[in-house]
Amino acid sequence: MARDRSGAGDTARTLELLWRGPGQEAHPGRRGPRQGLSVDAVVRAAVTLADAEGLTALTMRALAQRLGVTPMTLYTYVPGKAELLDLMLDDAYRTMDRPRPATDVPEPWQTRVTRVAEDNRALLARHPWIADLSVTRPPMGPGVIAKYEYELAAFDGIGLTDVEMDAALTHLLAVVHAEAQAAADAAEHNSRQSDEEWWAVSAPLLERAMDPGSYPLAGRVGSAVGPYNPETVWAFGLRCVLDGLARLIESRPAS
Repeated sequence: MARDRSGAGDTARTLELLWRGPGQEAHPGRRGPRQGLSVDAVVRAAVTLADAEGLTALTMRALAQRLGVTPMTLYTYVPGKAELLDLMLDDAYRTMDRPRPATDVPEPWQTRVTRVAEDNRALLARHPWIADLSVTRPPMGPGVIAKYEYELAAFDGIGLTDVEMDAALTHLLAVVHAEAQAAADAAEHNSRQSDEEWWAVSAPLLERAMDPGSYPLAGRVGSAVGPYNPETVWAFGLRCVLDGLARLIESRPAS
């Protein structure tokens, strides 16, 4: 199955919709057939549907049913699902919390970078469908640009070049997305069968089939780790990112 991705629709039409004024339609003179319906209302309904049921459930037909209109009505507001996904992603980014630290108290860069990571992790918990969306070509809307500006500030002035700042942010967000997808997969499995139930069935069979002498490391480490723990994996991965950046910055000659 092809993966949904951002930037797959009509670029000019998407940008026109993304940068429309607050409460305005992209074509003010062209009204849709449903009074009270708007691009914003369509996007909000699509986000709600995707939050509840995932991207696979998001079709123009399903969205039309939720809004009480025909699918053809939706096309008077958005050209199609590809453009709609860009609008949804930009809206989710636009509505993210962006706490501003007190300007009179200098903040360690590690604290700022950690905040960016935690904010994105919280975003993916609220909107799990974002982790299933390929965003190698993100929509250049106001939400995406504002998010990028805010997050780059966490890396500004710490000893990285502009290119390295972008790369560091991209790597950090990749770690967040990977962890979010793994946690979501674990939650889905546990909804059908808990780790305890799975091990109750699997452990006796593995003990009979596996020779401990052939897999000493797997046996030792697996016993120490136990069931998959998303919080442990998240904390370790974030620490590796922060420690790696710190070593890189410390290796630079003093300016």
